This record gives sequence, C-alpha cells and structure tokens, in this order.
Amino acid sequence: MANRLYVATRKGLLTFARNAGGWRLAGTDFIGQPVSMVLADRRDGGLYAALHLGHFGPKLWRSTDAGQSWQELVAPAFAASEGEGEQGPSVEMLWSLEAAGADQPGMLWAGTIPGALFRSPDRGASWTLVDSLWQRPERAQWFGGGYDQPGIHSICVDPRDSARLHVAVSCGGVWCSEDGGASWACRTQGMRAAYMPPELQETPEIQDPHRLVACPAAPDTLWVQHHNGIFLSTDGAAHWQEISDVEPSSFGFAVVVHPSEPGTAWFVPAVKDECRVPVEQRLVVTRTRDGGQSFERLSRGLPQAECFDLVYRHGLEIDEHGQCLALGSTTGHLWLSEDQGDSWQALAGHLPPIHALRFA
Repeated sequence: MANRLYVATRKGLLTFARNAGGWRLAGTDFIGQPVSMVLADRRDGGLYAALHLGHFGPKLWRSTDAGQSWQELVAPAFAASEGEGEQGPSVEMLWSLEAAGADQPGMLWAGTIPGALFRSPDRGASWTLVDSLWQRPERAQWFGGGYDQPGIHSICVDPRDSARLHVAVSCGGVWCSEDGGASWACRTQGMRAAYMPPELQETPEIQDPHRLVACPAAPDTLWVQHHNGIFLSTDGAAHWQEISDVEPSSFGFAVVVHPSEPGTAWFVPAVKDECRVPVEQRLVVTRTRDGGQSFERLSRGLPQAECFDLVYRHGLEIDEHGQCLALGSTTGHLWLSEDQGDSWQALAGHLPPIHALRFA
C-alpha cells in the first residue's frame, strides 16, 4: 500500500504518512498559499506543487527529497503577444499535472485555465504550449463551467504508448491524440449535454466532463464523471455509454478507477447544479464492480446527517494497488479507506478546503 498522501489545500500542501501507529500529519509546506495541484512522479520520485496565487499568477515548485526542500520552476505561460497594444491570453491556474510515459523520463504534461495544454521535456524547467490543440477552431465553442474560462483538468497517458493521450475540458469535451499531441480529435459520441437546447445536446465541443480517468491495466477503458452523469468507454473513447439510474445520484465531480480492474470505479454523488451538497446531506461513495451494471453505496465511517461536504474533481484518489482510497472535501474533512471503500476513517476534520490528493 501507499505510505504517503499529499493533500493540496487552499492554505498549503499537507503530507500525511503511514507508520506503525497509523496515518499522521508529517509535514506542511506553502502555508497560507492555495495549492491547486500536486504530482508525485513515480518514475524518479519528483514531487511538484502548483500554486494558484491570483493576481500574482500561478507558481510551480519541485522537490527531489519528498518535500524536505523545494526549488521554484518556471510555470507554464503563453508567449508574449507580438501585436503592439495587444494583450494575449495568460495562464490563470494550473489545473492538472501528469507524468509522461516511462519511456519519456523527465517529460511532464500540464493542463491550465484557460483550456491549454503544455509540455515540459525537462522536469518542469521549461514549458511549451501544445499549439496544435490551442489552435483548433472548435476551441471557440469551449466555455467555462465552474470557472469563468474553460480548463483542462484531466490528462491520461496510455502506458502502452506514450504518444497516445486523452484530455478532458470543462466545458469542451474529450480530446484524443495518437501522435504525442501533434494532432487531435474530439471524441464524445454517446455523451449528451442536458443543459443545452435539444438540437445542441450532442455537440462534441460543448460537453462538460468533470473528470476523466483511464484504467492503467486496460487503457482503452475510460470513465467520465460528466455534468450530466456517468459515462463509460471500452474502446479508447471512440464511443461512450451513459450509465443512468445510479442512486442516490449520478451527478458529481470525482471518479477513480481500479488500476487493474477496468470495471471497478468509485464516485462521490451530490445534488447537481446550484445546490451541490450530498444527497439528503449524507456523504456516500458509490462503487461499481461490473462496469456500471450495479452500484453499492459505501458510507461506513462517513457523516450521515447534516453534511455539506462536496468533493472536487481531484478530491478522490486511489493508490497504485487499488486497495487504499482517500477522500477530501471542500469543508476540510479528509477520510481514508484501506479496504476499497468498504469503511472509512477520518484523518482530519479542520483542514482548509481540499483541492487535490495524491498517493506516493
């Protein structure tokens, strides 16, 4: 099982570690600063923290000693506008960070708000905009969901072929590349956007996937928690199947998939749209073991009354063995399960709002 859990919050990066007595808070970094994303790179042990500093822009830091010391890096940014008096786009937030394949040591991918994808060949020392996606004419149809601008929050790298990528945009659909980002196709067949007029509901570029994950052992199986519900693809995003009638709700933001069982996935349901609290104010995690044919409600150890916890896109995490899960909420509660979600223990209850979780 994993023995470290990194917790990115609105007021810093927290590290929880497992020892003989259980899980304990082992470190705090960037106290008082919003951490939008954290990445623990299993290829070389590098640890990355993205900070969202508003007026001062995004910042990126790297540690090579598990957080004992940090080095500031150059954050992804657009090139300066060449037109006199023109102001080009600027990166508002780093929303996703992912390691490239094992055959590409040091390469990283980053997704931002606005909806741009960046590539680093040197462990974050330099970044290049993936212009082939940014220049797609369909991008003019993308729009913001929870944020004013669209953003790339999910990046999936196929472990069999590092040139094969899937990224998800809120709101802008699921985009796929077979050639390392040189070209792209929007693949949302089977998805629908109920928030649009009937004649536009199947438009690819306005779909709102809240989170996209792929099974490492079977990368053609992808799960999406969509604004409209839950969608599953078993053919590399060529087609999507909507999974409906999930109780207590098919709305939510987070999803994780078992690393070796593609039909097993976990979700955190909520009341949709303007409400966004747990259904009946009872926090549950739903799990399917059969590709969405049936779901279990997992609630042992989670609050079942007067609960207002919402779980963001990256607030549900699973370890590389598929046994340990972590759950972090907007109200600063952090839970851990070491039995695939059957039961949960509270690790902390007075944290800042939690943005993202990573095991290491």
